[in-house]
Amino acid sequence: MRAKLRGLIGSRAFYVMVLGVVLPIIVQNAISNFVNLLDNLMVGRIGTEQMSGVAIANQLIFVFNLAVFGAISGAGIFTAQFHGSGNVDGVRATFRYKLLICLGISAIALLLFALRGPQLIGLYLTDTTDPQRAQQTLSYALEYLRVMLAGLIPFALTQCYAGTLRETGETAMPMYAGVAAVGVNLLFNYLLIFGHLGFPAMGVRGAAYATVLSRFVELIIIAAYTHLNRAKHPFAKGLYRSMRIPAPLAAAITRKGTPLLVNEFLWSLGMAMLSQIYSLRGLDVVAATNISSTVYNLFSVAFLSMGSAAAIIVGQALGASDVERAKDYSWKLMAFSVAMSVALGAALLALSGLIPLLYNTTDSVHALAANLLRVSACIMPLNAVTNCSYFILRSGGRTGVTFLFDSVFVWAVNITLAWCLAHLTGMNIVGIYLCVQLTELIKCAIGLFLVHRGIWINNIVAES
Repeated sequence: MRAKLRGLIGSRAFYVMVLGVVLPIIVQNAISNFVNLLDNLMVGRIGTEQMSGVAIANQLIFVFNLAVFGAISGAGIFTAQFHGSGNVDGVRATFRYKLLICLGISAIALLLFALRGPQLIGLYLTDTTDPQRAQQTLSYALEYLRVMLAGLIPFALTQCYAGTLRETGETAMPMYAGVAAVGVNLLFNYLLIFGHLGFPAMGVRGAAYATVLSRFVELIIIAAYTHLNRAKHPFAKGLYRSMRIPAPLAAAITRKGTPLLVNEFLWSLGMAMLSQIYSLRGLDVVAATNISSTVYNLFSVAFLSMGSAAAIIVGQALGASDVERAKDYSWKLMAFSVAMSVALGAALLALSGLIPLLYNTTDSVHALAANLLRVSACIMPLNAVTNCSYFILRSGGRTGVTFLFDSVFVWAVNITLAWCLAHLTGMNIVGIYLCVQLTELIKCAIGLFLVHRGIWINNIVAES
């Protein structure tokens, strides 16, 4: 037993290597989520209906964001392994694949949100006890969503560049671009939401304009850096000379990547569905879940970033055909991720009663958000295990397995349980949320079993 435990602890050189990869990702995600929290607080200062409207619109945009993430993830597996084997042409082809598919997803999302925005938002407004409040929330959500449509394409293009840079070992520049973007977002939130320094007070529309502007700033920075440093990033040479992708590689990426795209879309849609089910308990629940999820996202950036780092580190080891190193790293990375989540979960638990008080809302929303945060804090180590398991399985291209492990589990277990508890019992929202979160125990057992079996060990670039 002691020998197994020692096997979970890496050397100093190992942690230096891991931190070199993961710290820039953590910093970027932490700053981004911190600004999201401040953004949330600023909108919350206007009123509960404005905050709820923005939260609902962002839930829809979250589905788009995750669809983009899923679309580039399949190609990203190949990018990491091509980089590990020194194949620059392969990296360039995977970038082109990401670009084309992300533009397609953006076009579909723009059409859907423009034509069906009111109906999609209306799914969350199920509290009929106060129709005037529901109508106000709908109005604010639409006002925010219509402006945010302009930021969908630059967001998608940024993910193509940032993902490729990370997968080829450049994690600092995506961080710098992200930091600049969130700085712009925060500054213009302050100016446009409240109307400071002579700017008009636009409320939720101002928050949307600030976010869209930050999307363009981030894209300009990261694209300019990539193309001005072609010696360091040779895949950028001749990148747009053509959009040619070798047919066998395109077929391989599609075969491996489609389950990831479908998985991320269905998983994010599942999260949106869970939020809709929770909203059956009233508009106060919409506000409270918005507060708790925004705060939780900030505290969870460390273990979520460790998943991205695991995909890069393990993927590069597999691309170099170093199976033993990949297996050794996978368990050490998971142990490190869990250790960080325990510390951050304890901090969140200690602060769970205080953070909601920063919002200008009712006492009932404060109390409800605090209880939801306490549940999330206790479940965080389980989330760390399932997150790291998912990325380890994905690193070897076992995307069919990750599809079953992730989105199928959400729809078959989480949503089914939540729907039954919400419709067939009188259980309050905290009890429903706790029961749904505890299903992570089942998912942890499945994830650990699959990682231990080693079914993810696969060099996919050797096959293509």
